[in-house]
Order: sequence, then structure tokens, then C-alpha cells
Amino acid sequence: MRSPWGSRRPDPGPGPDPDPGHCDCDCDRGSVTAEFATVVPAVLLVLAICLGALQVVGQQVRLTDAAADAARSLARGDSVGRAAGLVQQAVQGASMTPERRGEFVCVNLSAPSSFAAFAAFGLTLRAGSCALGGGL
Repeated sequence: MRSPWGSRRPDPGPGPDPDPGHCDCDCDRGSVTAEFATVVPAVLLVLAICLGALQVVGQQVRLTDAAADAARSLARGDSVGRAAGLVQQAVQGASMTPERRGEFVCVNLSAPSSFAAFAAFGLTLRAGSCALGGGL
């Protein structure tokens, strides 16, 4: 049965509320703001970790390329100093270990993470590459 007042409730006037479950007050006022203030730091933390991970992946790619360049340079007969200079241009703070494996000249590189939060946990990136000696 439809109410004669349509979808609007009649004003009950003074006296007890005929619908005690109904609340005209703004009881939840500010709860959205509080929830938002709680969620924002968590979202920012996840975003910062994702951006840091992207930075570390980029550093790993540069380290791998520098290892290949250094191995080719040493295989051509360049000095260790020149190869180390190539590595330092690509990745600051990387350490290089050259070695000979039969006919191959290999270079192993390691560098601490460039993202401070990951470096604090001791994340060290490593890359290696080999090139056929004699410039081939």
C-alpha cells in the first residue's frame, strides 16, 4: 500500500520517533575523511616501493650493458683502466673483476642498489659477461 504522502515521510511532530531505527543526524560525518587519511600513506608507500623497484631494474640493465661493453673492450686488448672507465660511466660505484676463462675474457660487476631503501637492506646487483678474446 502506497503512502498518501508519496515517497516523503510525514513530519511526526513532537513526541516519540515512530521509526527508532531512522536517524536524521549526520552520525557518519567525517568517517570518509578518516578512512582516506588512513589509506593515503599506505598507497604512497606502495607507490614508492614500485618506483624504487623500477629504478633498480633500470640499474640492473645498465650494469648488464656495462659488463658486456667492458668484456668486449678487454677482449680487443684495451687496458683494464679503460674498461673500468666504461663501467664507471654507466654505473657509478660499480666494482669490476676481470678474468680469463680459456679463450674468453669475462667481466663480473657488482654495485649496491641506487635506491636507498633497498640499499639499506643490503641489496647488491651483479652482472657478468664474456667475450671471445682477440677481438672476434
